[in-house]
Amino acid sequence: MDDRQLQLWVEQISLTSFGLPFEHQARFNRRLRSTGGRYFTRTHDIEISWLQYEQFGASDVEKIIKHELCHYHLHIRGKGYQHRDSDFKQLLAKVGGTRYCRSLPQSLRRKEPYRYKLVCVSCKAEYLRKRKADPRKYVCGHCKGKLRWLTIEMAHA
Repeated sequence: MDDRQLQLWVEQISLTSFGLPFEHQARFNRRLRSTGGRYFTRTHDIEISWLQYEQFGASDVEKIIKHELCHYHLHIRGKGYQHRDSDFKQLLAKVGGTRYCRSLPQSLRRKEPYRYKLVCVSCKAEYLRKRKADPRKYVCGHCKGKLRWLTIEMAHA
């Protein structure tokens, strides 16, 4: 399935489930991993996770599309379109959308490796970090000693 087919599918679901046309863009996003889809309030476009379609098939993605279309139709009409709003909850239940998408297998979730290592000068405690931080702003959690960076090559060894 490509973006053109997804567009037609979303338009068809909008007409059959909501009785209203979908007049904006729908597309797959291959980077979405922690969410099944997104609705953009500024452009009114919808993105759907390609990995959800690939892993769980059309039936699960149809529920995700209905979820995003609830955001879309309520927002366009000036009603409560956020997850906490009763308008959203009622419409979602009426059309049979899903509140949450299924989790992807661990192997497909992006998990950044630790790229940095801080070491305490006093007690030699090690702190692995995914992002770089200024060691002058922090102290060791064990002995309150000063921290210093190990080089990236040493951190991966």
